[in-house]
This record gives sequence, structure tokens and C-alpha cells, in this order.
Amino acid sequence: MAHKIEWTEQTWNPSAGCTKISSGCKNCYAESMAIRLQAMGVVGYENGFKFNIVPSRLNDPLKRKKPTVYFVNSMSDIFHEEMPEEYLDKIFNIIEKTPQHTYQVLTKRADRMFQYLSQRKIPKNIWLGVTVDNRKEGLPRIDKLRSLQASVLFLSVEPLLENLGTINLENIDWVIVGGESGNKARPMEKSWVVNIKQQCEEKDVAFFFKQWGTWGADKVKRNKKLNGKELEGKIYQQYPEVIENQFELS
Repeated sequence: MAHKIEWTEQTWNPSAGCTKISSGCKNCYAESMAIRLQAMGVVGYENGFKFNIVPSRLNDPLKRKKPTVYFVNSMSDIFHEEMPEEYLDKIFNIIEKTPQHTYQVLTKRADRMFQYLSQRKIPKNIWLGVTVDNRKEGLPRIDKLRSLQASVLFLSVEPLLENLGTINLENIDWVIVGGESGNKARPMEKSWVVNIKQQCEEKDVAFFFKQWGTWGADKVKRNKKLNGKELEGKIYQQYPEVIENQFELS
């Protein structure tokens, strides 16, 4: 699927749709896109943003020989409560069958992720991440994540909705930060981002600043492209060492 996500190469959506469970879900980009895809008659979106599995996409990575970085379920959540466990097993089976690829698995459902993966050996080509949008709902997900053994553990701090304070970055390899986009976007303060950047630098964690979003650093609302990606006059788009040594993302 076509995408504009800077920190990956391809998206793979063996399921579609989701359910809002935290503050960061309020203005979900995937929901808006799903409605457009429904109107276009795209498979998997017959019921808009309602969660469903899409078996026709399950084997897509098997068809690609070139080593590729896949973001899994950019339009859904692999650990959604309605995801059948037998289908989840099939997804992980495909991952194991394609060791040439790297799979970035991001979820807001850290409890189910931990429940499922803590009893299994996690393939080396999987990166695990959780969304951290605020303190109350986001920070507790990190504790579940750090308890798992994966090649890379990462945080997607997008949309960043408040000052997260002190973050326990133990065992965390990568932190992606971004502001919210869209007409109803909520502003992000520069100090919130700088706080995270400084903690990453102190702990030697790769820091990736994705975007300001709809609100610029000057607190002016405009097209997100015009707000740029600079933080304190620089662009911070670091990757974990494991990917820097193997891939070159554009």
C-alpha cells in the first residue's frame, strides 16, 4: 500500500480497521483513509473502519524477494481484541518464512502483545513498538514492551499530546516523535519534544523527529509540509544501529 511514513519502506496490512482506545486515537488518520478506501471499493474496507482480517494480503511478503522493511498494519492493530489468535499465528508464520524482511510491529494494545509474545520465541526480523501519546495511557505500555526480547524495541510518540516527563528508556532502542496532523489536530509544544530528545541523548537511544504536524513550532496552524521537520534548527532522523548497517531508507 502506498504510504508517506518516513521510517519504513513498505506497509503490510493483513487486517484492516480498528477501535479507538486512547486519547491519541481521537483524530485517527487511518479511520479517515478507510472511509475513502471504502468509497473506492478497496478490499478490506467494505465496512469502513470496522476491524476485519484480510486474508488476500496475508502472503504478500512471500512474493517480494528484495529485503524490505515492512510496517505491519499501518491501517489496523495486529493485537486488536477481535484479531483471531489462529490468524495472528498465520501472520507470524509468514514473518518467520521471510527472514530477508524486517517487520516493524506497532501496537497500542501492549497487554495482548505481551500475553501473546512472552510465551514465544520472537523472530529476529521483528521490531516491536508501542504508541506513547500521553502519560496515563501511553507510558504504562513501555513497561510491557521492555519485558520482551526483540531485535529492536521502539516507541512511536505520535501524536505527542502532553509533556511526558521522565521516561524510563531502559532496553528501548528507538524513539519516534511527531505532532498531530489534520484539521482537528491538537498542538504540540516544542518543550515536550526537546525533553524527549534530551533523554534519548542521555541514554544513547536513537531519536527520530518525524514532523511538527498541523501546528508549527511557532504555534501557528498551517499545512504540515510548511512546518518542516526541523527541531532547534536541525533535522533529527536517527535509526537504530541494526538498520543503519543493513538498509538505506529514503
